[in-house]
Amino acid sequence: MPEDKDKKETGYTPSSPVKRTLAWIGLAYMAILLALTTYFYFTGTGLKNLGPLLAVPGLIGLGAVSLVSWRTVGRPGKGPAISLAILCWLLAAATLPVGLIGLMSNFGG
Repeated sequence: MPEDKDKKETGYTPSSPVKRTLAWIGLAYMAILLALTTYFYFTGTGLKNLGPLLAVPGLIGLGAVSLVSWRTVGRPGKGPAISLAILCWLLAAATLPVGLIGLMSNFGG
């Protein structure tokens, strides 16, 4: 039984890199929702036309998750993972200006 004494059981198992990436995406959405709620409480009006802007963190995160999943688990393969990441990031880059225009439409006079 000496090998049992050498083995330390801490009870801590770190989360996988994919779960940690998803947690960062969740934190981004939490910060956005906090800003939206705070804006509503201070002005009494809600912001409209934010759909495209709210899609950007999810698209960036999906591209990151595909790369992290490929690097850690090996699925999907290298080609599909890189292709999906590039596609998601291009969609996010195309959606960001539309989302910013929608956000700015709330502040026009």
